[in-house]
Formats: sequence, C-alpha cells, structure tokens
Amino acid sequence: MQQAKNGDRVKVHYLGKLDDGTVFDSSEGREPLEFTLGENMLIPGFEEAVIGMAPGESKETRIESMNAYGAYHENMVVQIDRGQFPDELKPAIGQMLQIRGNDGEPVVVSVIGMDDDFVTLDANHPLAGKDLNFTIRLVEIA
Repeated sequence: MQQAKNGDRVKVHYLGKLDDGTVFDSSEGREPLEFTLGENMLIPGFEEAVIGMAPGESKETRIESMNAYGAYHENMVVQIDRGQFPDELKPAIGQMLQIRGNDGEPVVVSVIGMDDDFVTLDANHPLAGKDLNFTIRLVEIA
C-alpha cells in the first residue's frame, strides 16, 4: 500500500485539541485539508506525522510547542495608551487587530486586556507555547 512521502499531495481530516481537551480546530463538516508534504505550509510536526501514513489510516500525535507555533514570548505583549487608537475604534477583549510593527510591516495582535488608560495587545500566535494533540486520518494521496 502506498505511504505518504515528501512531494506527495495529500488530503487529511484532523481534530486538534489542547492538553485540557479543548478543541482548537477541526476539519469536521468541511472538505479535507489538502497540501503537499515538504512544502512547509503547515506546522512541522503536523507534516512529519502524515509522512509514512497510508490512505484510510488514522493516528494520534502530540506536537510539542516548539514544533508547532513556538514558545510564548512575554516581550510580544505591549500596553498601548488608549489615546493612540482612532476614536472610531472601540477595542474589545479577544478582538484581533492589525498594527504596524517596528519595521513597518503589519502585525496581527489580539486584545488581551483593557482599563481606562491602556489597551494590552499580544502579538504571539494564539497557540504559541501550547502543546497540540491531533487525530489525523489520511484520506487520499493524490
């Protein structure tokens, strides 16, 4: 039976959970995720888990944070004076915003705190610093 290898275009269904059982993503109810192994379009640990699988095979895998979205960096959390926000922008906890980084490039941040004077923004990926658990089923090797 054919096994997935680098360069293969594959389709997978997956369920991603955190250690506490919280589901953070799933392909359930959607088309399978399609990608080419070795093109580094997904987190490294996910692609590594698919290599060697055969169509119809399922597996569970744990991906440590360093092979997923990396470590959580406290220096990527900043407090911004509310006066620096445009009047029409009303930030809310959990809201995603796009700001310009020090290099002028756009950076996606999430609002994680607020008070009367400051808004706290986090530029870490929401899954940074977290180990991820996946159930993966290889649907097809194209």
